[in-house]
Amino acid sequence: MVLFRKVRNKLLRLEKFKTYFIYALGEIALIVVGLLIAWKINNLNEIKKNRVVELKIYKSLSQELDTNLIVLDSAIVDYTKSIQMLQNTINYLGVQPKELTQDAKKLIVNLNYEKTIVRNEAINSINATNKFEFIESDSLKYLIAAYPNELDSFNNQQIKIENIITNRLKPIIEKYISLLEILPENSYNYKRVKNYGNQSNYPELLVSREYQNGVIDRLLRTKDQLSIAKNLRFKTETIATKLNQELHRP
Repeated sequence: MVLFRKVRNKLLRLEKFKTYFIYALGEIALIVVGLLIAWKINNLNEIKKNRVVELKIYKSLSQELDTNLIVLDSAIVDYTKSIQMLQNTINYLGVQPKELTQDAKKLIVNLNYEKTIVRNEAINSINATNKFEFIESDSLKYLIAAYPNELDSFNNQQIKIENIITNRLKPIIEKYISLLEILPENSYNYKRVKNYGNQSNYPELLVSREYQNGVIDRLLRTKDQLSIAKNLRFKTETIATKLNQELHRP
């Protein structure tokens, strides 16, 4: 800068105004080019920093989605088995007790239900913070923004099924069926209480409207949940595939 100033002063003393003007323009152009280069370097550094953050976000979300795919595969199998179990249960409605095998009785009073835990920590963190702005792909942003609604639909349906089991089926089964029946058959410790305890009343249970409606409602809700689980798995796999593409993007 000192050198430039000396040159300018010399030109002014020699009254070479045209040359001075051209020189001044060149100096301005040189400064502008320098600023542009500095801006470009700074911009490239910022892009690199953002890419590092972006990749961390993708890796965290990718691990979460891979876990969800495994969990959903298992849930789909369980829901399919549950649907078959409930359809078999409906076939026993109105059947006389003497026609009921021990396996049939276990099926009729089966209240087993294992809640599926789908992870959402990474996806919620992205949607709730400024991490969203680090994602370059617009299509991926759309998928990530819509995913929590898919999770809510899945979890809400689980709650409905749990309510049917806990608040409708369990009370009516306990009204007619003695839990003594689930005690070990050949255990001397339980022999007396099984002989003298209140006996189960399967005929009343099987003709009970509350029980029948509960079983049918649970069946319909489980079928809906199976469809929701398959849809959620598809959406999860779609995001996971897109993430994998972004992770390997240059």
